[in-house]
Amino acid sequence: MTGPARMKLFHGWLSSASRRVRLCLAEKGIDYDSVPVDLAAQEHHTPAFLAMNPNGVVPALVLEDGRFLHESSTICEYLDEIRPQPPLRPVDPYQRAVMRNFVRWTDEKLLPHLLVLNWSLALQPVAARWSDAALAERLARIPTAERREAWLRIARRPYTDEEKRAALDQLLALVPRMEAMLADGDWLLGAQYTLADIAAVPFAARIAELAPQALGAPAVSAWWQRVQARPAYARARLERFDAALAGRDAGHGNNHGNNHGA
Repeated sequence: MTGPARMKLFHGWLSSASRRVRLCLAEKGIDYDSVPVDLAAQEHHTPAFLAMNPNGVVPALVLEDGRFLHESSTICEYLDEIRPQPPLRPVDPYQRAVMRNFVRWTDEKLLPHLLVLNWSLALQPVAARWSDAALAERLARIPTAERREAWLRIARRPYTDEEKRAALDQLLALVPRMEAMLADGDWLLGAQYTLADIAAVPFAARIAELAPQALGAPAVSAWWQRVQARPAYARARLERFDAALAGRDAGHGNNHGNNHGA
């Protein structure tokens, strides 16, 4: 006898968008089935995955009734709608709009730079080995021009050290913005932990690995300690990049190592 249907999350362990949704699910205490997607093998470009997320990026959430949702910010707001406690969005309409603008800012202004840094480590060693014919075949399956260009770059024109330094500089723009927002409380929108904080966590986690001194700003440093002390942080399994990649290279890719991404 089978139990009630549960949500299924198709995700990458190291993907920032996937981490955002896992954090939200953990905060809500929602049980779900984890379905890791092998991004190096481009499982997210298969017809089955594209039926769930036509953009061909993780994550995708399959609801209990079989319907699909994509876009991590949309998924998180949906989860807050269906499971109101604990609330992860401000009640005040203006503050809720500020939250959405901050989440959008992280996606538009930080994510492209994180992609340069993450993919150079996690996906370039795989893509660089593809033949021209294999590369062409794989590029043809990618639904967006932006991601086709990103895969072409790591396969044939790897990002230079200068480009990676510039990407890190742009990623670090998160810190002063957060420091200013934290002037009014423990969390980015004041006294309440919200989806704005959840949106920032995956980026802060990578900054903690790439440039830990940048998180030394007083308010951000205290915020980061509070984040890591939350039980949901451990449940969401934000594993260090270097540990995950070491596991893959040691032959344990079926666990976390093959599920990378920005």
